[in-house]
Amino acid sequence: MAASLSSISLGLAGGLMIGCAAAAMLLLLGRIAGVSGLAARAFRLADPGSTVIATAFVIGLPAGAALAKRAGAPFEASFPSIIYLVIGGLLVGLGARLGSGCTSGHGVCGVSRLSKRSLVATGVFMATGVLTVAALRAAGVGP
Repeated sequence: MAASLSSISLGLAGGLMIGCAAAAMLLLLGRIAGVSGLAARAFRLADPGSTVIATAFVIGLPAGAALAKRAGAPFEASFPSIIYLVIGGLLVGLGARLGSGCTSGHGVCGVSRLSKRSLVATGVFMATGVLTVAALRAAGVGP
């Protein structure tokens, strides 16, 4: 299925906003905008510093998606069952802890700073994602 111009424009706008938010956090606060680290700080699971920015960032993620959907953005979320969603979330959280960061921290912030660790981590994230999709499709799960 070909992507429509509006979905490409929304993706571009979203990517620009993520890049600007990451750059602003780094330049203005000296912090990396990794979602797993921000979530851990917002829920007081790690880094016992100020939670105001972290909480605002974490609240802004679903709030931004809800606003975009309300404004008529052409997207929908789908998954085979709630079990897959929970298992996937737990595995992503575990992987973020094992990898000392998540795709946003390594992929957006680390790669842009040419961090060797982030380049390797992002490559592993991408390869694991490709293998997971291939395995699930081979098992008859998913589209």
